[in-house]
Amino acid sequence: MANKAFSRKESIRVAPLHQPKAKVDLSELYEGKKGKAPAKAKLTYRGGALLTNVEVFTIFWGKDWNTATYKPVADAMNAFFDTILQSTLIDQLAEYNVPAYKIGKGKRTGTITISTGAPTHSITDSAIQAQLSKWISTNKSFPKQNKNTLYFIYFESGVVVSQGGSKSCSSFCGYHDAIGTKTFYAVMPFPSCQGCLGGNNAIDALTGTSSHELCEAITDPVPGAGWYDDHNGEIADICAWQFKKLAGYNVQLEWSNKAGKCI
Repeated sequence: MANKAFSRKESIRVAPLHQPKAKVDLSELYEGKKGKAPAKAKLTYRGGALLTNVEVFTIFWGKDWNTATYKPVADAMNAFFDTILQSTLIDQLAEYNVPAYKIGKGKRTGTITISTGAPTHSITDSAIQAQLSKWISTNKSFPKQNKNTLYFIYFESGVVVSQGGSKSCSSFCGYHDAIGTKTFYAVMPFPSCQGCLGGNNAIDALTGTSSHELCEAITDPVPGAGWYDDHNGEIADICAWQFKKLAGYNVQLEWSNKAGKCI
């Protein structure tokens, strides 16, 4: 669940900070051992689009992504998507199929590292939207956009993202949103604070947050218009900071209406 300082619209789409109790054993973060989902949690369908076979395109924005320190992180994230988009994490989302939208496995359609115009200290969501729209229309390295395209934008360490009056690493660890009703994207600030690391290393923190936003974007690409719970948020919000290992990757548990728990 999002930080109480957020408006309702903001809380729909963000991955919140980790809020541990005084002493937390790392094993408690796995398989739902830490924290229970609200007893009355239930996602209901609001009539909007779903991403049926998501096509992820990763964008690493900043000169550091070409360095020996950070390029392995970018490579790890691309490998993560190649595996997870073909995994049981996607299969389990099929329970949220509706007549017009049948959720199935996805794929990664490419990746790009961009240094030009990269922020060095901070950037706003409106600036991110403007730049993404420009890239889509002018950068020939971008794949042709379709109804399943989902852009994941990763920022280098030290860049603070501002969205709706809130800031990364002080209020959230990532979020997804839509430009209009056809361009879907997720924003991934680098996890450089304890609230976004949650006791994990940077790659595990990034895969955890990325899986959170991935499943939310598939089931609720226009925030609040797909599958949503008025009291608890999106599919991943209900299970925030509960993880499991899947194919060697740290991924977040997701709420299942059918099972009545995080799985």
